[in-house]
Amino acid sequence: MISAPPWLPARAAMTPGAAALQVGGERLDWQTLAAAVRRRAACWQGQGVGPGRVVAALLPNGRDFVVGMHAAAACQAVWLPLNLRLTAAELAVQLRDAGASCLVHDARGDARVPELLRALPDLQLLRANAPPQPAPGRVLADAPPQAVRALLYTSGTTGRAKGVELTHANFHANALATRRRLGWACGERWLACLPFFHVGGLVVLTRSVLLGGGVVVHERFDAAAVSRTLDEEGITGTSLVPTMLARLLDARDDAPAPPTLRVVLLGGGPVAPELLARALRAGWPVAPSYGLTEATSQVATLPPGASGTRTNVAGRALPGLALRIANADGRPLPAGREGEIQVRGPTVMAGYRNLPRETERALRGGWLHTGDVGVLDHEGWLHVLARRRDLIVTGGENVYPAEVESALRAHPAVREAGVAPGPDAEFGQRVEAWVVLNPDARASPQEIRDFCRTRLAGYKVPRAVHLVSELPRTASGKLLRRALPAGPG
Repeated sequence: MISAPPWLPARAAMTPGAAALQVGGERLDWQTLAAAVRRRAACWQGQGVGPGRVVAALLPNGRDFVVGMHAAAACQAVWLPLNLRLTAAELAVQLRDAGASCLVHDARGDARVPELLRALPDLQLLRANAPPQPAPGRVLADAPPQAVRALLYTSGTTGRAKGVELTHANFHANALATRRRLGWACGERWLACLPFFHVGGLVVLTRSVLLGGGVVVHERFDAAAVSRTLDEEGITGTSLVPTMLARLLDARDDAPAPPTLRVVLLGGGPVAPELLARALRAGWPVAPSYGLTEATSQVATLPPGASGTRTNVAGRALPGLALRIANADGRPLPAGREGEIQVRGPTVMAGYRNLPRETERALRGGWLHTGDVGVLDHEGWLHVLARRRDLIVTGGENVYPAEVESALRAHPAVREAGVAPGPDAEFGQRVEAWVVLNPDARASPQEIRDFCRTRLAGYKVPRAVHLVSELPRTASGKLLRRALPAGPG
């Protein structure tokens, strides 16, 4: 493994002719990729990009994103991948907050760019495709390990998004911990279909250059296209969220995993036990994980295929990281007691951009206070119960949406389910559910509620069930509980 920057030149020197990147029909080895990055960095340096400048990227998954990310590092700039689903107004808020001075956008054009330039007239546009230069200018080495490499904004489902500052050292530690937990050979081929503005997608790129191995890039998740690539391209690993896994299994009619595939890293929220069981029956090497942007993705991960059907078990902490469960006063709790999940280790962020008080609160005492609820059992396995922001408190009782959603999905007519709190004059909050039925299936809200009563305590049973055509999700497939639409009960 490469231990110190500059990462890309070192990788190109070690394995120059090995496969680095495949996008569509284009295949680049490490030497070719490094040359493209040198040209891009030289072009950008000529436009004033240097240490500490924030380069925002309004780019889809693809060659330009990968080359741009490495070029920004070569210029010692900070890479800010923007969520492609945001409006121009939402993007402008993040660009101002980040202090971004440069914007790279897709050469195919984006109607939001003129709006952004009107809102931020000093914003400088950079060329996504640098022309060949016979004599590239001087290109800086990667920045020092503790310098910020990337700035990622959290999804903002509970308010204004916060910019998470991740350093070169954070990404290096993530790669090392992943290799130790999942294993990683230099010939790995990873299919990247999570969006690169999501931390789970971005770390695929940094791991590949640090550990070796090529990345096959899909611009977006398409179950049929992913299935073909897994079968035809000798893919050894991929990262998915539960919704993607379910759609992939549907597309393959539960056919077995290709023999080359040795790990499906699963994150982005709780995994329904029935989905886990379904994947394992078909021989899919699923590795459920718990992570968050503030810890550079994974915090705890199960080895592939080791999960059985246990609900919301994310395994032990990754090597080099420490986990504990604490009460409201920040005091650690013994095994078996539920409380806040806290993390310590080299993957924990530098802090939140321009938010010193939020940073101090999140990192107080040397631990990252995740706000999520979990339990460590006597063997050190982490059981994730709920994201703190999703917890429902009804009449003094805690209800974890993931548990209710699991019960709802057990109904034969239910395809997807989301649970969130609704207001209640007597109990403060009440449990409400939004349900998508299977095609051609029929079930009334009352029938679904009655079914839940056979599986859940009374206070956990949804007081209202809304039948909807789809559930709101982020670009990475996470359920947006706070955006669940109202529907007929």
